[in-house]
Amino acid sequence: MPKQIRVSHPLYNLLPTEIKGFDSLAELALDLRWSWDHGTDEVWRQLDQNLWKITHNPWLVLQTVSRDRIERMLADPVFCEKVETLIQTRRQIEETPAWFQQRYPQAPLTGVAYFSMEFMLNEALPIYSGGLGNVAGDQLKAASDLGVPVIGVGLLFQQGYFRQVFDKDGRQQALFPYNDPGQLPITPLRQANGEWLRLEIPLPGYSVWIRAWQVQVGRVKLYLLDSNDAANFPTHRGITSELYGGGPELRLKQELVLGIGGCRLLTALGLQPQVYHLNEGHAAFAVLERARHCMHETAQPFAVALAITRAGNLFTTHTAVAAGFDRFAPVLIEQYLGKYAEQELGISLFDLLALGRQNPYDPQESFNMAYLAIRGSGAVNGVSRLHGQVSRHLFEPLFPHWPLAEVPVGSVTNGVHVPTWDSAPADNIWTQACGKDRWLGTTDTLEQDINCVSDADLWQFRLAASKSLVEYTRERLSRQLAASGASPKAVAKAEQLLDPNILTLGFARRFATYKRPNLLLHDPERLLRLLTNRDHPVQLILAGKAHPDDMAGQSLIQEWLHFIRRPETRLHVIFLSDYYMSLTEHLVQGVDVWINTPRRPWEACGTSGMKVLVNGGLNLSVLDGWWAEAYAPELGWALGDGQEHGDDPVWDAMEAEMLYDLLERKVVPEFYDRDEQCIPTAWVARMRESMSRLTPRFSASRTVCEYTEQHYLPAAAAYQARLAEKGAIGQQIVNWLHSLEQKWATLRFGKTTVATKDEQLLFEVQVYLNDLAPEAVLVELYADGIEGGSPVRQTMHRDRPLVGASGGYVYSAIVPASRPQADFTSRVIPHHAGVAVPLEVTQILWHTPPGEQ
Repeated sequence: MPKQIRVSHPLYNLLPTEIKGFDSLAELALDLRWSWDHGTDEVWRQLDQNLWKITHNPWLVLQTVSRDRIERMLADPVFCEKVETLIQTRRQIEETPAWFQQRYPQAPLTGVAYFSMEFMLNEALPIYSGGLGNVAGDQLKAASDLGVPVIGVGLLFQQGYFRQVFDKDGRQQALFPYNDPGQLPITPLRQANGEWLRLEIPLPGYSVWIRAWQVQVGRVKLYLLDSNDAANFPTHRGITSELYGGGPELRLKQELVLGIGGCRLLTALGLQPQVYHLNEGHAAFAVLERARHCMHETAQPFAVALAITRAGNLFTTHTAVAAGFDRFAPVLIEQYLGKYAEQELGISLFDLLALGRQNPYDPQESFNMAYLAIRGSGAVNGVSRLHGQVSRHLFEPLFPHWPLAEVPVGSVTNGVHVPTWDSAPADNIWTQACGKDRWLGTTDTLEQDINCVSDADLWQFRLAASKSLVEYTRERLSRQLAASGASPKAVAKAEQLLDPNILTLGFARRFATYKRPNLLLHDPERLLRLLTNRDHPVQLILAGKAHPDDMAGQSLIQEWLHFIRRPETRLHVIFLSDYYMSLTEHLVQGVDVWINTPRRPWEACGTSGMKVLVNGGLNLSVLDGWWAEAYAPELGWALGDGQEHGDDPVWDAMEAEMLYDLLERKVVPEFYDRDEQCIPTAWVARMRESMSRLTPRFSASRTVCEYTEQHYLPAAAAYQARLAEKGAIGQQIVNWLHSLEQKWATLRFGKTTVATKDEQLLFEVQVYLNDLAPEAVLVELYADGIEGGSPVRQTMHRDRPLVGASGGYVYSAIVPASRPQADFTSRVIPHHAGVAVPLEVTQILWHTPPGEQ
């Protein structure tokens, strides 16, 4: 059972907790359900309308308003009734069985620990940068909606990711405001006796004290660790100072806190989740700490503990290029983990480094966190179908002699938490068509339901969205200009920019060269002609950050700002600074077309374009990431030829021309082609298809259901089986692995014969297993897939022993003669019940390697 831990806030004694009803306000403010269920918005608006509009942070509003104001509001019967209704609704939601409890009432799965370096839940908790945090936050919210027992584990950054402003020359300036924990919607974890829950993490020569915080995300809890404890040396207080800042040593210490500290926090809380989900390799040290804890529970050595625990570990990779994996110099690993390996894990430094290396005997090879995650997990997945293929290429070196198609990396395509990203009008139109509970379980009927909405209603909904975006953009740009010292005239002029009746393109993302954010700017004069067309004008809203160390990315932003400041351009293009979550929400809710231009296949998935789906926006994107599996001609527009061209500038120029052509010949004309009621019927038909067919497919609800059914439930069962009887099955697996290692080199093939009969091929092959038991292997007949199809894997039957040969057998298989005999070859692979091959054991013996027949 979880240990008794109290949740309290350090400022609680300064708040008017004695006022009747205040605790209910605090309960609502500290549950981030308000970030997607907006039923409480009016409460905070009534307390302080201006502060709520600026911060959208209920906990900050509650702390900032005066005691008198709170007392007056809580003396209002209507206000109190509203709060009480919200409290009852919240508690009813928590007590009502959700999708998981209804579908799997007897499931062995009671906990999934979801480790991530960042979580994007709301701008009130700025501990995120972008895509990775977006995925983590949306999946936590979907898990809450569906009742999946997920527990988030992350870091509380004192500054988070940088905030962005531009100077007068268009150069990006990075700001690092302090995240005051007292103003964040989080609560410290305290022991039953009131002591703050703190963890001691030994590092070379000293210990670091880590504090623990809790975030309530509906039904789900997120635990955050931070090192800003007064007992730490000043330099160590800054371990969790900045997201993606500092050098390799700081990054290593952050990942030690996340992986090792996160595991120890779960133990301190008395939580024993069966599944650990590692969201990217940053959290891979959790593999080691979970095995260490298992060693103490079972009295087994590290190898057995790793065999037991890896069955319950899932690794999701988000990286599309090898350079994107975190790597650490061997000397750093020795400095920070050498003693831990020897004294806590009982293994040598060599064995530890081998877990993170392709070649364990290369002393110069760095330690790769993705390799550690793979070698400590029972399943690995990419975040789109294409990214699964890309990841198989990236990790192919870890599985020598295995065909690329069998490199053990699957895929679960990301999705977005639709209630977070839909606008109020979008929510209304979906609710009317599909019901309020549409994202709380199966989405099978949504396509049919949303298709019942009329063209007129869909177009009115889009017009309202465009008007809302224009109003928001004008206000935000005015504030942006005023803050930068612009003249009152320039500020006033910003309030007249944009037109809700004009086609609005949106482009917002991290400014990195591989994303080609300036592809649309390849021919500035052609772009200007497109924007300023008198009959069919176009307006463009941009936003995005470049990492403070990425000078090339910052130059791309500066190019846009110089273009925008041209007198003939400034009425048609706007660049909004400080690309953050609330800005994203407004953009995806209001733009007509979302543009995405990465170099294929470097966008692992991308989720920004998914967010426009529910809001009736359309996508124009390179066939990369999610769009490669989503695109159909009636749903949006595809850029490029669906092939890889690297960073070839000639191809970039060609794709820029394709982009202009698409906009000029297809997108813009279709938007302005209206019927007698001024409705663009072809455009609305495309909107309808995109909304109905793609929104359910690319929702986080679908993603979390897939993770639950394909990974969490099987992983929980496999882990429990290996852990039973003090790890007896884990010990059997390790003994089997040792036997394979000792005897595999003695395996060999003998004679092969092939006969043709009744349009079938009968293969017989002699295999000499020597001292290896026949049950320890499978003999297969293999042929590569045709035109990207699945390979043929036909298990061969063990017919008889070879007379006069110890450990020799004849194996046979029959396959259709529709393929040439030369396409097939036989092979021996390891086999043990419940063991993932080749993820856990990479041996393979080919009679004739593929391609050499």
